Amino acid sequence: MPNLTNVQHPLPGPKSRQLLDAWHQYEAQCTGYQAQLVWDHAEGVLVTDVDGNKFIDWTSGVLVANVGHSHPKHVEAVQRQAGRLMNNYDFPTPERVAFAKRMVETTPPNLDKAFFLTTGSEACEAAVRVAKRYTGKFEIVSFVGGFHGRTYAAMSLAGMAGTKRQYGPLMPGVIRAPFPYCYRCPLGKCPDSCSMECFDLMETIVDASTTGSLAAVMVEAYQGAAGFIFAPDGYLKRLETWARDRDLVFILDEVQSSYGRTGKMYAAEWDDLRPHLMAVGKGIGSGIPTSALMAESQVIGALGQGEMSSTCGGNPVSCAAGLAVLDIMEAEDLIGNANRMGAIIKDRLLQIQEKCPYLGDVRGRGLVIGMEFVKDKQTREPAPDITRQVIDNAAQHGVLVGSVGIYGNVIRVAPPLMIHDAEVHESLDIMEQVLTTLYTREG
Repeated sequence: MPNLTNVQHPLPGPKSRQLLDAWHQYEAQCTGYQAQLVWDHAEGVLVTDVDGNKFIDWTSGVLVANVGHSHPKHVEAVQRQAGRLMNNYDFPTPERVAFAKRMVETTPPNLDKAFFLTTGSEACEAAVRVAKRYTGKFEIVSFVGGFHGRTYAAMSLAGMAGTKRQYGPLMPGVIRAPFPYCYRCPLGKCPDSCSMECFDLMETIVDASTTGSLAAVMVEAYQGAAGFIFAPDGYLKRLETWARDRDLVFILDEVQSSYGRTGKMYAAEWDDLRPHLMAVGKGIGSGIPTSALMAESQVIGALGQGEMSSTCGGNPVSCAAGLAVLDIMEAEDLIGNANRMGAIIKDRLLQIQEKCPYLGDVRGRGLVIGMEFVKDKQTREPAPDITRQVIDNAAQHGVLVGSVGIYGNVIRVAPPLMIHDAEVHESLDIMEQVLTTLYTREG
């Protein structure tokens, strides 16, 4: 079988270089590091740049294009709706009503109301507002390594310095606790000998920090920006129980983890979680800006009419796109495919880890897998310089990857959920070649 990827030029190619120069001149350069190329079009899991180079996408456009790039049924739904109606502000439309119903039907059974917005940050901001309004209190417990967006409340809740550095003063009332980062446990524990001492530490920190005005706990289903960090089994359920026992609103951030990414429709299903509020984004629109706050009636009912809105939230195009995404996921069993392909990718990466002296940890679930790079497997000193080399070298060979992590040393493996066997194996072969070249050259 011929290769799906095809990179003819040293990157960036001539057309990409010209456009990159103009981009650097006219647009603020404050986003993250990416391989040096300019996207032109994409289909499924294959991306073509303006120079005609073809790549397999391991990013999903930062975990967004879950149904694949430019899926024909998704495109058709967007085009059809754009020709009818594109904005309606707070008015209902048939698409909005249908989408709200479908969202309620897919989420945990206690969540019986949907509120539509446009971005994950906006959904997280709305969750904080609702929790404060419902409880009449203002303190929010969040976690080290957490990321909920770049708007004010979301930034204030962040557990990574880079999100909020030099932006103070931040929102008052944030109490930040450790998250179970098992590969780098701050308490020096190992998973096979751990009794979740980090949970006990969280309780101690909260009890010592609160002024008596605790409103909510906000946590990601897995920590995305921190490096695809998954809590041990049972931790999130214990946290939910702890929050409910204290009459706190339990907010689950599923902006990145929802819509089949972990091998369940929502990552909450792995631990049978029943959050009071749940933020959903990214994959919900698969490229069309869409997000939602899913809520229990009694909690979001604390807001009166006119107390919260979103200019483009619930617009007809977003709702039509969201309905198409749900139809595609069901018809093509993308959740099942995420489990099948994710198992193949993780197993192969674990084999590569055995040989690569710099690949310290491979972790994840479904089609969200993190590759953490270190300078030495014994010391586990982070190696962010290696991730940049992997980004550039993988792209030069035909695979697009990005980096995350508290230390910037984690490569994210998160292709569209419709990735097939041929694309999986070719991209894994390329990644193994890239890493083999890296450690043989360094050696």
